[in-house]
Amino acid sequence: MVEGVEDVHESIQILLATSRGERPMQESYGCNLDSVLFEEMSPTLTNRVTSLIYDAILAHEPRVHLRAVNVTATNETGVLQIRIDYSIRGTNSRYNMVFPFYLNEAVAPRT
Repeated sequence: MVEGVEDVHESIQILLATSRGERPMQESYGCNLDSVLFEEMSPTLTNRVTSLIYDAILAHEPRVHLRAVNVTATNETGVLQIRIDYSIRGTNSRYNMVFPFYLNEAVAPRT
């Protein structure tokens, strides 16, 4: 069990990893990033992912003030790096989060 800042951070991670309709009692909850799996890497894809994340966080995480979402392609094939800059409304503390998103499910990260 976590609380405070860690709770908000984990809540955002869960939101990004959840597909819309996956939760029976909250069908609109989720980010729907799985809808862009196997898409070709392009500026259009980057804009679409940014929009999906903005919409999901603004709709489902009222504890944060979203400052920026940056989506960039990495050197690895099929990987988008998502950087989310936010502050928690109750404390006005700024945080950021990096969420790697793999466009090709079968590709394992290189170590």
